[in-house]
Amino acid sequence: MQKILLLVGVVIVCIGLLWPWLKKLPLGRLPGDIIIQKPGFSFYFPVTTLIIINVIVWLIIYLFKR
Repeated sequence: MQKILLLVGVVIVCIGLLWPWLKKLPLGRLPGDIIIQKPGFSFYFPVTTLIIINVIVWLIIYLFKR
């Protein structure tokens, strides 16, 4: 459990340090992301972005378990 918490903390710090460059990536604006906008209402569900992030996290966890 300690290793997992340490890893999560390191990942959060790295994301924070790299944020100026990460926000320029097209994540969140990919084809397949659902965006519904009407006057007074907007709904956003990033389907494609969630799948890509899920695969990346799975690969990182898989590599650390080896």
